[in-house]
Amino acid sequence: MRPARSTSRPRLAAVTALTAFIAVGTPAAAVGTPAAAVGTPAAAVGSTAGPGGAHHRPCVSSRYVPEGGPAADILRLAEQAKAEMDLKSVILRVTVDGRDVLTTALGESMTGVPADPAMHFRNGNIAISYLGTALLRLVDQGKAGLDDPVSSWLPDLPDAERITLRMLASSTTGLHDYVKSPGFQRAVVENPFRQWTPQELVAISTSRQPWYDPGTNWNYSHANFVLLGAALEKITGTRLDILLRRQIMGPLGLRETRNSFTPDIPTPVLHAFTADRGTYEESTFWNPSWTTAPGAVQTTDICDLARSASAIGSGELLSRSSYRELLNPGTVGLGHPTDKCPATACVAQTEATHYGMGVVVLDDWIAQHPLFFGYSASMDYLPSERLAIAVSTTQGPNAADGHSAHTIAQRIAAALAPDHPIPDFG
Repeated sequence: MRPARSTSRPRLAAVTALTAFIAVGTPAAAVGTPAAAVGTPAAAVGSTAGPGGAHHRPCVSSRYVPEGGPAADILRLAEQAKAEMDLKSVILRVTVDGRDVLTTALGESMTGVPADPAMHFRNGNIAISYLGTALLRLVDQGKAGLDDPVSSWLPDLPDAERITLRMLASSTTGLHDYVKSPGFQRAVVENPFRQWTPQELVAISTSRQPWYDPGTNWNYSHANFVLLGAALEKITGTRLDILLRRQIMGPLGLRETRNSFTPDIPTPVLHAFTADRGTYEESTFWNPSWTTAPGAVQTTDICDLARSASAIGSGELLSRSSYRELLNPGTVGLGHPTDKCPATACVAQTEATHYGMGVVVLDDWIAQHPLFFGYSASMDYLPSERLAIAVSTTQGPNAADGHSAHTIAQRIAAALAPDHPIPDFG
């Protein structure tokens, strides 16, 4: 991806100017929880202090929101979206060059309990961006090669001699997505507390003929990342949760991002609700073991999510060559329907919108946006402006299906960087 030449400097200059001084205006107590001032470094407002930064305090709302300017615009958009989409909560954080523009929480976690930026929520496929970056770090460290066949570590995988680490991380193996296999979603909904094993999940995908020969097309498959997690463990001899802590969370100071081998969530908890089973009910502790590799089933908070957006999106932990691979490991030009693979699975990968190595490239933005069990989140980074947007939402009883957090991120991007809209993908 080529960083686009910015034509939206006036708006973003206002954002940058906002972050240079302590703002005065309406106290955030009127719209959220009092906390550190807008304009202070991210470390003073959030949970980390930049690269390798130490944990200072829980993630908190910006103390003041000016009556005009970018922070007020973001707040207005969030309030409008919450009402329009019938969202129970909206938690967001926007930074420029790591400095806080706005951190706030709207609505409730559960009845009578206000949402708060320090609350933890499930981060779903955000962890897949960590898997991709962890693999590339191992490549930079000389411990693996992207085009190494996985047969050395996963000898029982069909086509293991032809499937490479690159293909797992870029989702070009041809494996079916077990999540879309007949009956799978019904099984999850009928017993949302079931503990799924990686062997069960991969077996669903490998029991069907591949969509295509490895590396010749593209389709999203959760099985690829379950297998990538297993391969990373074998390559390093380290349990995946520990490996990710050493390679990603530790170096980035993500102290509030952690794995759990159970459905538990550290307090304070952002509770989730869904009508997936026909009635609006709490889904906070439904079991997410099916979502990705054991050891990468994580929770986070909004400050860590914003930090991840900027760090992963800028390739902070990677060499230049690995950062290029992150953004396009060969997926551009792939994705075309065949007699075997329908257009709903084999989706066109263009220079403007394509899957990278655990991330989604959306024109000038690097993103991920999980959606499951009533949780929606979005992390988006614009490298040319060092603009990071992180949003987490939960559903109200009349909320429509869809990526509500990502929709809010798109609206924020349109307001702050109108010449760099975030397109839809897939």
